[in-house]
Amino acid sequence: MNRWPATKARRVLNALLRKGWRLKRQTGSHRVLARAGWPDYVFAFHDGDEIGPRMLARIARHTGLQPDDLRA
Repeated sequence: MNRWPATKARRVLNALLRKGWRLKRQTGSHRVLARAGWPDYVFAFHDGDEIGPRMLARIARHTGLQPDDLRA
C-alpha cells in the first residue's frame, strides 16, 4: 500500500514552504522553489490540481517531503 494520499497541489506547496522551501520565481503555474543545500525544484501544478501518490513520491525524492508534512 502506498503511504501517499492523493492531495491538492496547494496543500503540497504549503507543506513545502513550511518545510523551508521558498519561492524563487514564478511564471504562470510554474514555480521555482529553492532551499539551502538542495537543488532548485520546479513545482508545475495549478493550485486546484489533484496530485496522485506516484507523483507525490517523486516530489518527495527531490524535496525531502514526508507524508506527515501534508497533515499539518
